[in-house]
Amino acid sequence: MVFVNVKILDRGEPISIDSIINDLVREDADHLVGGVGLFIGLVKGEINGSTVTSLEYSAIKEVAEKALNHIAYEIAEKYGLQGVLIYHRIGDLKPGETTLIIAVAGKSRVNVMPALSEALERVKKEVPVFKLEHRSDGDYWIIGDSTRIPRKTS
Repeated sequence: MVFVNVKILDRGEPISIDSIINDLVREDADHLVGGVGLFIGLVKGEINGSTVTSLEYSAIKEVAEKALNHIAYEIAEKYGLQGVLIYHRIGDLKPGETTLIIAVAGKSRVNVMPALSEALERVKKEVPVFKLEHRSDGDYWIIGDSTRIPRKTS
């Protein structure tokens, strides 16, 4: 049985790495898990030479969580994982604050590491979380993980 846990979290909701790992291996009575891969995304403080003051994330929670859940189950099946956890924050986040956590548990690094990488790329491209980057040179909508479109002001 695969453990899957996905959440859209508001800014300031606590995240414990210990509880994430415990959640991923709690159901592993046969001790099949040999490794846990973890990605923690943070707001960058500088982009293209401009200072980032904040990154504003917004989403319709139910829709975004449905997309995260779909990704988690597909990744678990494809890589034979015992667990997948994906948490994405929304709200106005400052540089250095945690935006995204992805954790996967599997038999070894052979399935854990590629699963972690693919999960990250899919979250960036498939989950409807909207990002508005506030910078010293203006505000930019972020499409995917790198395309920036200047925000038009009236």
